[in-house]
Amino acid sequence: MTAKKVEIVVSPRPAHFVGDGFRVHNFIPGVQGLDMKRMDPFIMLDYNSKFHFNGSERPRGVGVHPHRGFETVTIAYQGKVEHHDSSGGGGIIGEGDVQWMTAAKGVLHKEYHETEWSKKGGIFQMVQLWVNLPAKDKMSLPKYQAIENSAMERVDLGENGFIEIIAGEYNGHKGPAETFTPLNMMNAKLKAGGKAEFSFPAHFNTAALVVEGSITVNGEEKAKADHFVLFKNEGEVFTIEALEDSVVLIISGEPINEPIYPHGPFVMNSREEIMQAFEDFNTGKFGYLED
Repeated sequence: MTAKKVEIVVSPRPAHFVGDGFRVHNFIPGVQGLDMKRMDPFIMLDYNSKFHFNGSERPRGVGVHPHRGFETVTIAYQGKVEHHDSSGGGGIIGEGDVQWMTAAKGVLHKEYHETEWSKKGGIFQMVQLWVNLPAKDKMSLPKYQAIENSAMERVDLGENGFIEIIAGEYNGHKGPAETFTPLNMMNAKLKAGGKAEFSFPAHFNTAALVVEGSITVNGEEKAKADHFVLFKNEGEVFTIEALEDSVVLIISGEPINEPIYPHGPFVMNSREEIMQAFEDFNTGKFGYLED
């Protein structure tokens, strides 16, 4: 196997608010070179870097909005999120947990700071990814995977730290999330000086987000907290070394290689399918959810 080299290290762009509860840096698709086609099947990545919210009796967040054609993956590092949807799903995403929502044919959804956490406030840190669905699955039934931190597969690296697998595989260990296409998603939680080696197929789109600390990749490229590392689509193996105690989100997925036609909260394969999505939304086919 050959080395998978770094293509670019991206600093966080200016943050913006989604609703009034999520202060995010957008990496995918807002940064040049990180468009939906290049990062397929990862078609959106918003990163809420550490941000202190004051306590509030009214939970901050995002009101009712629709989704169709993809999955949303919310990873909580600090803070808690509550969510509900028009299919009757919902719950609380606690610190360290992941909520994997398959919107598929369509849901109405709202998400906001968990009520009791909101009253106290504190440091809030989250990642939300949108994972595209292949055409044959875009109109499948919506579903949820609520993945508690305790359910994630952990691979002990001894004095180096450990790998926490959300989806996919690391050294023969598999994560709990079910996926429609081959992809890997995991947190490398490394101690200062700790190293970890990763291996993914050369054609998989692969990246890393430094959530905490700072790292060196392949002994060459440095990346600080809140920076995004994109790898070239050549070679299979790369290493990460923590320069201090660090948390790194690793994502790697096989491209679906189908037309991507996005419009707001809908991601389909054609303009006609987007128009149908708006018609279905406007005629109530996504159900009802109180704002």
